[in-house]
Amino acid sequence: MIIFQRLRALFANYFAELSGLNLAVMLISYAALSWAGLSLAGEHSLTSPDHFFYWLIITASTVGYGDFSPETTIGRIWTIGFIVPAGLSLFALTIGRIGAFAVHHWQKGIKGMKDFQVFENHIVVIGWNDTRTLHLLELLLKEESMAGSNRAVLLAATSPQENPMPDSIYFVRLGQYTDERELKRTGIAQASCVIIDSPEDDVTLTCALLCYQLNPAAHMIAYFNNERLSQLLTHHCPTVECTPSVAVEMLAKSAADPGSSALHHDLLSVAGGMTQFSLMLPETAPRQSVGDLLHPFKQIFDALIIGVQEPGEKSIEINPGLTYPVGPGARIYYIANRRILAEDWHAFVDQTNQPAG
Repeated sequence: MIIFQRLRALFANYFAELSGLNLAVMLISYAALSWAGLSLAGEHSLTSPDHFFYWLIITASTVGYGDFSPETTIGRIWTIGFIVPAGLSLFALTIGRIGAFAVHHWQKGIKGMKDFQVFENHIVVIGWNDTRTLHLLELLLKEESMAGSNRAVLLAATSPQENPMPDSIYFVRLGQYTDERELKRTGIAQASCVIIDSPEDDVTLTCALLCYQLNPAAHMIAYFNNERLSQLLTHHCPTVECTPSVAVEMLAKSAADPGSSALHHDLLSVAGGMTQFSLMLPETAPRQSVGDLLHPFKQIFDALIIGVQEPGEKSIEINPGLTYPVGPGARIYYIANRRILAEDWHAFVDQTNQPAG
């Protein structure tokens, strides 16, 4: 009696926490006992390799197609007394375990606990600002859709508590913005674009320096309210694009030229209508002038060239003259109702009788 109680206590402790290993042991033991009982009962048809597992699963789940069944009295008793009740319990436990596992991983994704170090060529947005981050994410998704690249967008922030757009973006919840180990969870080393917009400028500066160290090849953009800090970051990381707050400048411009704020809003919006885009000319592009491109761009794409950035330069030539030279690697900024893609450029070269290289 004491031995039986100890065995029962040991069994209860072993299966008190239903781990994957415990469940596997239970399933293997159930299958082995079921097969042994049927074999002793002389149910050779049911214990054959072709039929046993199929019949056992159908019977344990109480589906019971009836194409196979015990033929002996002992086999029927063993099925009714052990295989069906034990199998029904294990079937429910297994389904529950699978469901719990799926819910756990779903919750990890929603709450930002997953690791995305395997991601490549994605966009990482670091920081959360209640007044603009959600709108930024929506604009990024629209831009990617219009460009046809559809890069994954991943938000990394200390808040909110859950993914604000679970059907559209990925989410990593950070403890702090300057923790290298946590930033690596975003796959930042393989990201093609990193946008840093934390609530505090000093945190943005520190985070940008760390991100630049982890991935200096990424297109990195940092938002600052304090222009001095943006200049400091540019001094140490010359390839980082610093975006200052232009709210005050827009107020002054609108006061002098009414409607300026609405104009700039429309040029930056991707919701519809004419918007500002850019196009980097391929290495095969011939060297020509802005005047050579201005009329064909307007005629073919209904696009207006507003600026040119030379390769390796940070400054942009706004409203370049007709004789301004444009060559391979230059970036052309233009206003149009859609983005000019690579295939559009090749068709443009053919249509304007320019050599494709």
